[in-house]
Amino acid sequence: MKSYPHAKKSPAPRSEQEIPGWLLLFLAIACGIIVANLYYAQPLVEPIRQAIGLSAGSAGLIVTLTQIGYAAGLLLLVPLGDILENRKLVSALLFFTVGALALSAVAGSAPLFLLASLLIGLGSVAAQILVPYASHLASEESRGRVVGNVMSGLLLGIMLARPISSLLAGWLGWSSVFFISAALILLALVLLRALPKRHPKSGMTYPELLGSMRRLLISTPVLRRRAVYHALLFASFSLFWTTAPLLLAGPAFGFSQTGIAIFALVGVAGAAAAPIAGRLADRGWRYTATGLALALVAASALLPMFAHTGSALNIALLVIAAVLLDLGVSANLVLSQRAIFSLGAEARSRLNGLFTAIFFVGVSAGSAISGWAFAAGGWKLTMMIGGALPLLALVYYATEGKAERRLEQVSSLYENKEY
Repeated sequence: MKSYPHAKKSPAPRSEQEIPGWLLLFLAIACGIIVANLYYAQPLVEPIRQAIGLSAGSAGLIVTLTQIGYAAGLLLLVPLGDILENRKLVSALLFFTVGALALSAVAGSAPLFLLASLLIGLGSVAAQILVPYASHLASEESRGRVVGNVMSGLLLGIMLARPISSLLAGWLGWSSVFFISAALILLALVLLRALPKRHPKSGMTYPELLGSMRRLLISTPVLRRRAVYHALLFASFSLFWTTAPLLLAGPAFGFSQTGIAIFALVGVAGAAAAPIAGRLADRGWRYTATGLALALVAASALLPMFAHTGSALNIALLVIAAVLLDLGVSANLVLSQRAIFSLGAEARSRLNGLFTAIFFVGVSAGSAISGWAFAAGGWKLTMMIGGALPLLALVYYATEGKAERRLEQVSSLYENKEY
């Protein structure tokens, strides 16, 4: 890999001991608690809209502004993990997030709540600093396992956020969701003091840091390829989980909100794929496991395409599809992060920020397309699009030449290079 002239030559830190189990568990739980903030409001848009006096036409801003804040943080704040002490940086972002959550819970007007939504997304990028931080603590031989375990917590946060917020809002009101999240993050802040410090050795300034991200993107084919894979998969994921509740709430299925929440919990089983995928990557099976993950996501969309009635068979097909979808997306995410984290210790935060920002475009695109697809062609058209996306990823995957596969296999040789 290429070294840029402004980067200091220093060996990348390498862990000689296994990460303690309690530390790995804490990092997984913390990532889940933090990233869940991006999804709490999605099933609560209508009650929040009514409470803050927002028009129906502008209700989408409740979710969209959180996503915009998160995307901005991925590109502007996550890279700071390569130049600032990681524990202090995460602590500052979490304090910021607690304030934003408290503001959203007490906001009595639309402008104030929408501002809080933007700030929640901005602060929640702390989770994407903890993931490369965990990889720094791991040895090369166990990095996939460590990243997989931490990502299983993050994925559980994504998958549990919607049903938990629905249930809490039903019992205690929608503002309770934000108060409880703020309390959980405060607890995480207390426990964060037990983490070891990590001082990056880069001598780069912030403008140099941001400028290097463009060079990283241009000069790192593994990053670009992995980001495209996951953008297509996460777009399919977003399509399914945005429209499945609409299908289940319709007259053909007649699910209650509680029933929809229980169905959403089925997808939690998919998080089990994260640590398994990490172990496969550690054993050098990254390429084969990636193909399997892409195929699982394609099957998850094509399998329930004709599930239009609430029969037991169709419900079973939807359950199987949800599990396959979450298994494939979880596995591919860990396989991709294991690949890019092997490209250089001093650039992991920037690599992770770029990777996540690119595939987050897929999340936003899937959400935007879902409403149109479901209204225009119902569940069948939605699943046709949802199946086409991972099939496109499979076509791109088929172009991955032997040289590129070899590059991934030996990427750990670049562990001591800087960017």
